[in-house]
Amino acid sequence: MHIDGSCHCGAVRFTALIDPGRVMVCHCADCQVLSGAPFRAVAVAPYDTLHVTGTTKSYVKLADSGNRRAQVFCPECATPLWATAPENPTSVVIRLGCVTQRAQLTPAVQIWQHSALPWVADLLPLPGSPAQQAFLPAAPPTGAA
Repeated sequence: MHIDGSCHCGAVRFTALIDPGRVMVCHCADCQVLSGAPFRAVAVAPYDTLHVTGTTKSYVKLADSGNRRAQVFCPECATPLWATAPENPTSVVIRLGCVTQRAQLTPAVQIWQHSALPWVADLLPLPGSPAQQAFLPAAPPTGAA
């Protein structure tokens, strides 16, 4: 499947070919911290299908798997874009949040579930709102028991 996407500010744009069956949710602690979210949804693509316009920046870290991973992001707006091996990459793990077709890419698997936050499975039945006007219960008065 052909995908395209960009960072939040539009300074970096990309296209790639992915296998929609290789879309996953990662619950590892690195993905939680680096995304600022309880998990990260990603799609895997062959590195040679990734075409980029704009300048990116990367941060290389040692993952829990033992592999060195380059975390690639936009230097202007700091949108996380993808991760790959820092030397001789063969694949790229693209962050679904910056992919235009993200609504069509249903994850097929979850990984690093031992790190999943215990409340993630409880989100679906929570009350919500189609916009920002979600109901929040009132906090009890200070000093109330």
